[in-house]
Amino acid sequence: TYNGIVLKFSEPPEARTPNTRWRLYVFKKKSGDDDDNKKDNGGLLQTLHISKQSAYLFGRERKVADIPVDHPSLSKQHCVLQYRSLPDKNDREQRLRCKPYLMDLGSTNGTFINGVRIEDARYYELRKGDVITLGASTREYVLLTENTTSSDL
Repeated sequence: TYNGIVLKFSEPPEARTPNTRWRLYVFKKKSGDDDDNKKDNGGLLQTLHISKQSAYLFGRERKVADIPVDHPSLSKQHCVLQYRSLPDKNDREQRLRCKPYLMDLGSTNGTFINGVRIEDARYYELRKGDVITLGASTREYVLLTENTTSSDL
């Protein structure tokens, strides 16, 4: 319970605050024949700095949401971006790596990574350059790190 509201998730034991400086670049999705948008920084609405805590809740319920969303197709507690420190499968020594994961919290209209709807109540590992969309909202959240260049993707 937080601010009098029961949260739909609890952080796992492997939750950690990341060392990497992650960012979410928020864009408004362009419709096919939208010529008016070409002058406005490509539709970039805001940059969210998402490395100060171990989890970020997306939702319409402002009392608990770390990243408030307003679209009517989105749930009060829609999804959570969770940093988890787990053994790296590609590392012989299995050293711990803190990576971002996304979990849908049983939302009605879904959470999407790169256009693919994810199952609820399951963590999906995110990678640099992934695009997150929520429900029928036209906002796109692009996950990048500080100082990312297009050659890094």
